[in-house]
Amino acid sequence: MSFSLPKNTPSFSNPQRQLEDRLWASSGSSNRSGGLPRSGVLGGLPDRVGDFMSPSRAALPMYKDKPYAYTPSGRSSRRCRWRRWFGIVVVALLITLWYVGQYTDRHDKARDKLSEWGLVRGDRPKSTSGKHDWEERRRRVVEAMRLSWGAYERYAWGYDEFHPVSKTGRNMAPKGLGWIIIDSLDTLMLMNMTKELTHAREWLSKELTWDQNQDVNTFETTIRMMGGLLSAHYLSTTFPNLAPIPDDDPGKPGEDLYLEKAKDLADRLMAAFDSPSGIPYASVNLAEFKGLESHADMGASSTAEAATLQLEFKYLAKLTGEKDFWDKAEKAIQVIDDNAAQDGLVPIFIYPKTGEFRGNNIRLGSRGDSYYEYLIKQFLQTNKKEFVYRDMWKEALKGVRKHLVTYTEHAQFTIIGERPSGLDGELSSKMDHLVCFMPGTIALAATGGQTERKASLNKKWSKQDKKDMQLARELMQTCWGMYKATKTGLAGEITYFKIAKPHPEEGADHQAPVGFDPDPEAFWRKDFEVKQFDSHNLQRPETVESLFYMWRITGDQTYRDWGWEMFKSFMNYTAVEDGSGFTSLSNANVLPPVFKDNMESFWLAETLKYFYLLFSDDDLLPLDKVVFNTEAHPFPRFDMGPLFHTGWTRRKREKH
Repeated sequence: MSFSLPKNTPSFSNPQRQLEDRLWASSGSSNRSGGLPRSGVLGGLPDRVGDFMSPSRAALPMYKDKPYAYTPSGRSSRRCRWRRWFGIVVVALLITLWYVGQYTDRHDKARDKLSEWGLVRGDRPKSTSGKHDWEERRRRVVEAMRLSWGAYERYAWGYDEFHPVSKTGRNMAPKGLGWIIIDSLDTLMLMNMTKELTHAREWLSKELTWDQNQDVNTFETTIRMMGGLLSAHYLSTTFPNLAPIPDDDPGKPGEDLYLEKAKDLADRLMAAFDSPSGIPYASVNLAEFKGLESHADMGASSTAEAATLQLEFKYLAKLTGEKDFWDKAEKAIQVIDDNAAQDGLVPIFIYPKTGEFRGNNIRLGSRGDSYYEYLIKQFLQTNKKEFVYRDMWKEALKGVRKHLVTYTEHAQFTIIGERPSGLDGELSSKMDHLVCFMPGTIALAATGGQTERKASLNKKWSKQDKKDMQLARELMQTCWGMYKATKTGLAGEITYFKIAKPHPEEGADHQAPVGFDPDPEAFWRKDFEVKQFDSHNLQRPETVESLFYMWRITGDQTYRDWGWEMFKSFMNYTAVEDGSGFTSLSNANVLPPVFKDNMESFWLAETLKYFYLLFSDDDLLPLDKVVFNTEAHPFPRFDMGPLFHTGWTRRKREKH
């Protein structure tokens, strides 16, 4: 996948580029309602398939903790069933035509255009000294961000969703929620995109209102909107030279814009905590300040969602001095822990009415993941003073080792499986891409954000910390293998691994290969299976997130190299023609890939941000000074002071 270096490298900010932007905007679609025919690979077929098979298009877009799709409920009439089968036959025919090469031209044009622009122009850019030029690679990430943001500005400005193939947008609320704009604020700041940030602030100031009769997901709205605003406040006040805007300087009218918007939103989201148990409801009506239980799952909330609000509400409490934010968020963790889950591993659903778990499904993928992430991050956020969260993390990681970690049958890769029937049930070898947050989080917990070398010199460094770092390395390799196993080099949403029965327990002898033999018949590939309906790639950040942590903590150049290879795959296989940005994929395991026609907000908020940080110097947001929320929004670590403290203690529990 090497490209020749063009003689002229384009600038994304020069007058000629701005003229091209205006021409694109005037020639593009002006209807953003999503009603126009699709374009792009398969003519928008993947989205049509999604519309046909899943009628609930008014729901929230696919986000961090949600499975890819839900099975449509209700009974179909005979005519509806006939239409469905007819549609399936038509879809199958079109897919067959695509597989034999009838729809490859547009994808090739998009790749050629990227090469022409210089986003992927040569396999390994090097400096005059012969070393990799990471500053140059970082600039390419900025160019990808400019291209993504520019396409959004042209075709879907102000909308909550952006469909880059069809060049349309759609709102999730009558007046929009700023879903993409707010989620991207701190990325624009870090990349010094002042012009784009100014445009975003203008929209926030003039257009954004939370006073809308709209039900929103508590978790998603907290981590993205509230988290994005709080992070923007932190960066703009602490690092005023990042994308400087005079309007937010001290004493200016817009000084507290981000904080005021975050506070207004938080006041509405607090209604989620008004449940009998203190476990937050799954949704909130913004205008009515009313919490709403889930319409599915018998009213249960996702455990991860209930336990992934704390960094945001605690930081807001610190900024405003309003202790209620702290107390309500903290109470949810206490209720979860009072269930005394075996070995610290919690089922993925919990009832807001009773505070009791629903079912026994144990996993670190969707609906379970960020519960564990926020345990150690709460400990770090308050400068390692709330030891209860450290203890809960250590207990949970020990439980993960005991019940979920095993090794693949052929190449002995380390995986984290699932226990869908509880800890006494069989281990499933299913591993969501979401689980790939774990390598970086384990390394962060072991070192506290310091480099491994520095942390290991501390007298508190233990043999267990060393073992944890080894586990992080092994899981990082497995997550990278999920990318190497597909034809595009982009991981599917879910991978199943080949494991023996009975499976080896954690700690058994194992030795995975050092590298990944590119031979299509290489033996290591026998351990990886990406099923057809799991082959979509949603531009997820978890693997590059862990690569960023592993590079910062270990200093191993391998993790940067893997990140660059991953970045090239995104550029090569998700780019949309006509400079329309980048799209998620319905199938990442075929060439050319099948476009899904959707740019997730976390492509800008997380994925590109982590690439940028991976290729940056270590003094940009040092890991021992900040903590990233689960949406990659950085917050400062802080001392609790006299007003705040840990308001609960753990109950004694029986040993299992």
